[in-house]
Amino acid sequence: MKRREFISGAAVAGAGAAASTLATPAIAQDMRELKMVTTWPKNFPGLGTSAERLAQRITAMSGGRLTVKVFAAGELVPPFEAFDAVSSGTAEMYHGAEYYWQGKSKAFNFFAAVPFGLTATEMSAWIHHAGGQALWDELSADFNIKPMMVANTGVQMGGWFNKEINSLEDYKGLKIRMPGLGGEVLRRIGAAAVSLPGGEIFPALQSGAIDATEWVGPWNDLAFGFYKVAKFYYYPGFHEPGTTLSGGVNLDVWNSLSSEDKAIIEAAATAENDYSLAEFNARNGDALDTLVNEHGVELRKFSDDVMTAIGGAAGEVVAEVAAEDPMTQKIYESFLDFRTKAMGWARIADQAYWNARELPYTYVKGE
Repeated sequence: MKRREFISGAAVAGAGAAASTLATPAIAQDMRELKMVTTWPKNFPGLGTSAERLAQRITAMSGGRLTVKVFAAGELVPPFEAFDAVSSGTAEMYHGAEYYWQGKSKAFNFFAAVPFGLTATEMSAWIHHAGGQALWDELSADFNIKPMMVANTGVQMGGWFNKEINSLEDYKGLKIRMPGLGGEVLRRIGAAAVSLPGGEIFPALQSGAIDATEWVGPWNDLAFGFYKVAKFYYYPGFHEPGTTLSGGVNLDVWNSLSSEDKAIIEAAATAENDYSLAEFNARNGDALDTLVNEHGVELRKFSDDVMTAIGGAAGEVVAEVAAEDPMTQKIYESFLDFRTKAMGWARIADQAYWNARELPYTYVKGE
């Protein structure tokens, strides 16, 4: 029953009756169910579970007025079709990573991860306080989507390899799973990079369809069991220094929401973004210890020579991407300007502190 018709009918029955019956249909009318599609396997630690938590946060904070139902990768649409599903209105929300949509625009990479780009805290600073969100909104509006940060993995690992990587020559012809601009960088130095959904990586590595893969970090990599099919585990992950995971809302749906409901979704997303980063930082250390000490994984560090060469290729790739169209160029310039500022501050803040913390002094738990 429409609110106007209800009030008209209730007036005939009397003000007292109207007062006693108005609340129930008004609340029922405002209730909405939102379908969230994800790019992650169902309940996968840190990724799938973050989507579930975000849905629960929104539902709880709205008092059940907004009910979010999560569909894992493949349950409603294939993982890489989540963006199109929300853009077209097949689903109301997605939970994924923006570099999966680089076929729509390479500019989306800047809102997930750029090789040798921003860390997790720097990404939040750029998005919230240096113009990143406005640029992201402008880009996504062309696809009928309202975007926001919903999680962050922190710095990722370099990946799993079935052979040692001692020089750039070892990348020649290497079949490696790496999405986004990281994959473009590795192609530039001679690797055969492919993008695969999470659920397809293990069988591809096991069968030899690929020789190497990156995924996220020790916590997620342990859950996928990559140690069973690859021996060498490399760091650091140049390609994803602080990967932002994103939530997208169909723009028509977003515009139909009240200001209160928009604020609830944004607050839930901000809370989950902070919580998820803390979770990854809490879990990765223990998982790495398990991989190395219980499963015999060989932990290796990329040499400075390899990182320098990859860094040079990364700079070329990112600059070429920026030249594709005016919107991407505008985002690139904002991102690079902030990267310069962030590096200057980090050099005398975080980086200087980390260096000081590694000095050879005694600092142990008291007896």
